[in-house]
Amino acid sequence: MNLSDELKPGLTASSEIVVGTRDTAPHVGSGKIGVLATPIMVNLMEAAALQAVERFMPPGYQTVGTHLDVKHFAATPVGLRVRAHAELVQVEGRTLTFRIHAEDEREPIGEGVHERLVINVERFDQRMQKKLGR
Repeated sequence: MNLSDELKPGLTASSEIVVGTRDTAPHVGSGKIGVLATPIMVNLMEAAALQAVERFMPPGYQTVGTHLDVKHFAATPVGLRVRAHAELVQVEGRTLTFRIHAEDEREPIGEGVHERLVINVERFDQRMQKKLGR
């Protein structure tokens, strides 16, 4: 595998949603209060990280999330827009490390670190088939 020379620290991307009832803690099973669920915020952060590097993957390669260390410190009610941001801060072999954060229309709501691993999709699929006993 030959990673692109353009895959280097400083790459950024963002993802956003307007919080709907489907994005709330009760809907996804992560709580009882009708505000943005932590798993949805994390999903936005991962999507931003993926978007930052996906175009630099060689054919047949993709990234998978392997580590998250996230704080969710402010609630967001239904109807507000949330935007998550990711910045690639380190490339070490096949491991990509991102600084991630999110805010709603009023304030910062979360931050953390996310790692993704560059994988060969064909080999990954073969391992999954073997795990299924096929």
